[in-house]
Amino acid sequence: MSHESKNPMVTDVFVKGAVQGWGIATSSTIPNVLMAFVLIRVLQVSGLLDILGAVCAPVMGLFGLPGEAAAVLIGGWMSMGGGVGVAVALFDAGSVSGHDLAILAPAIYLMGSQLQYMGRALGVIGTAGRMIPVLMGISILNAMIAMLIMNIIV
Repeated sequence: MSHESKNPMVTDVFVKGAVQGWGIATSSTIPNVLMAFVLIRVLQVSGLLDILGAVCAPVMGLFGLPGEAAAVLIGGWMSMGGGVGVAVALFDAGSVSGHDLAILAPAIYLMGSQLQYMGRALGVIGTAGRMIPVLMGISILNAMIAMLIMNIIV
């Protein structure tokens, strides 16, 4: 006869958490970060990153950032892991500095993964279509405010 304990052993809880964490890392985080590295490399080789930087420079300059930093925000809007991957790839390429990353980090998380959550959460709970742009706009506004504040304090 099987008897399930009300208080599982610490080791069982740890192992179960480690297995779940490994699953998240291999099915979500690693692919997003890898995709971001590949995307940035394609943009660099094609010259599109320079064009993106030039087009976005005036707006990104308001936050004390180079124009290329817009790629981090776009990546973060689609996927937080992707945004982090884009940030690291741009840092590795020398397009953004550690100071720039400090300004961008809160924005990645304040507006992160909105594209994914729009379908996964807002549609499922029955959010009215007219409210989705408002909800997304609030997050983007919060991200912009955070970047302005970070630009002042770092």
